[in-house]
Amino acid sequence: MIGIFGGTFDPVHYGHLRSALEVKDIFDLTELRLIPSARPPHRQQPEATTSARVHMLEQAIENQPGFICDTRELDREGHSYMIDTLKSLRQDFPKQPLLLFIGCDAFNNLSNWYQWQHLFDYAHIVVMTRPGFEIQHPDAFFTARQILQREALTQSAAGKLFFQPVTQLDISATVIRHMIAEKKSPAYLLPDVVLSYIYQHHLYEKH
Repeated sequence: MIGIFGGTFDPVHYGHLRSALEVKDIFDLTELRLIPSARPPHRQQPEATTSARVHMLEQAIENQPGFICDTRELDREGHSYMIDTLKSLRQDFPKQPLLLFIGCDAFNNLSNWYQWQHLFDYAHIVVMTRPGFEIQHPDAFFTARQILQREALTQSAAGKLFFQPVTQLDISATVIRHMIAEKKSPAYLLPDVVLSYIYQHHLYEKH
């Protein structure tokens, strides 16, 4: 199975990396593709340049087997719609199960995503949940696709919905950027190699 883990990674931090590592192990993924978005349609545009975000991500995962920095969203024009990303991945992996990992907040706003119903045509969706999580808008579309046994994801290439509790570290890239702008240290919130790159290239500083 191939995992898909998207985000702006502006910058990548331990909240991203811990969840990514857990789902890779839990689902015994062949590989987990971390996909930086170029122009996310539903959130603020990244502050760091494309090349800086890619470099930070590559350095952060360099020693983690099975983690891949996948730049396909950065390499194409226009908004970073996940449906286009999944179509592209399905061409690369025509028969393997694809697991799209999203957080609770993203799931509760899924109906705002472009062609969101068709995401299930190309991948399974795994929602990484935290304690006390509740589906805000349960409906027949989701309940018809939800499975309770993780092993069922291996039996088809796409189309299922699964909820997986993970350790959710309360770390925010926005907070990290603000700390750097205010000349406060975000040490221990993100890998040292990423923090060194940020300082070296004066990212997120007030100008």
